[in-house]
Amino acid sequence: MIDNIIPFNRPLYTEKGIGYTVDAITVKKKIIGDGEYTKNCNEWIETNFSSPKALLTTSCTHALELAALLIDIKEGDEVIMPSYTFVSTANAFVLRGAKIVFVDIRPDTMNIDEKLIEDAITPKTKAIVPVHYAGVSCEMTTIMDIAKRHGLYVIEDAAQGVMSKYGDKYLGAIGDIGCYSFHETKNFTMGEGGAILIKNPEFIERAEIIREKGTNRSQFFRGMVDKYSWVDIGSSYLPSDLNAAYLYAQLEEATKINDERLKAWEAYYPLLKDLENRGLIELPLIPVPCIHNAHMFYIKTDNLETRSKLIEHLKNDGIGAVFHYVPLHSSKAGLEFGRFHGEDTYTTSISERLLRLPMFYGIADKEISRVSESIHGFFN
Repeated sequence: MIDNIIPFNRPLYTEKGIGYTVDAITVKKKIIGDGEYTKNCNEWIETNFSSPKALLTTSCTHALELAALLIDIKEGDEVIMPSYTFVSTANAFVLRGAKIVFVDIRPDTMNIDEKLIEDAITPKTKAIVPVHYAGVSCEMTTIMDIAKRHGLYVIEDAAQGVMSKYGDKYLGAIGDIGCYSFHETKNFTMGEGGAILIKNPEFIERAEIIREKGTNRSQFFRGMVDKYSWVDIGSSYLPSDLNAAYLYAQLEEATKINDERLKAWEAYYPLLKDLENRGLIELPLIPVPCIHNAHMFYIKTDNLETRSKLIEHLKNDGIGAVFHYVPLHSSKAGLEFGRFHGEDTYTTSISERLLRLPMFYGIADKEISRVSESIHGFFN
């Protein structure tokens, strides 16, 4: 048995977060949704990311579903997105009856190829959903321009992009709606959770209603109505205030956490650069004007067989490394609910080569060195 296993992920926690969670239970005595800590998180996101409205949700999946409801997705609508993404990105719109139109990705960032979007637009297209893979922004200037010219909504899947920027704008706060994840594998976590960021002011009031099971309960608590009732479709997208308390402590230290992750990411790079110089692997690229958040550190091998053998090699050395998405357009549901527009030049071939290395807040320099040494041992 191997001692000192390096896992792929260690969920982030802070002592302050534990204290806040206890405070919610014993002092605030409010652990349901929209308690004090939930409101603190909402306000923190709004203030720090210049978002007109932010609302915590039970997951990024539910944030995306809420977005689909807000833009009134109906049967027969089409939504453009990359195939290289998590199933929730597509499911949120399929649930409302939309057809998903997949387009190829860029080989440098694994993001949707902005140059291929316009050709995929039809009279049925309702929205573009850029997915900011690994916290590295899609080419948002081009995407927003396309959307404006064609009258389309932009829904940012920024599940991995909290604290990342495109130029001087935070991801999730650029399009009409942005969606975050606070799953335990993300840079900031509440176990299970997410948030929806709303830039388009016409959606704010309805977002509160849909999130509150279709009632105008939020307006009631603000004294805007004398009683609340069922006024629209909706569901329960409110996380417990316990989860929010755990998250809020991390948001208060967001800069420190982000800086520490970036240091770890940057430590990997020089240790593996010689393998890239030898043509054995490819390292991540961060294009201008993107500012990433070190959500993940991945490498690309030359083919699927090499990746599989490297994963096994690392596992035998007590190191957790994993591949990522299987492209949605190749899945059973993807074939039924979507179609791939154009050529699959990079999506499948590059997804089979990508390998994610251990990356989490608090990973030690010696752990990063050990991962690097194991990879070198494999290739040597």
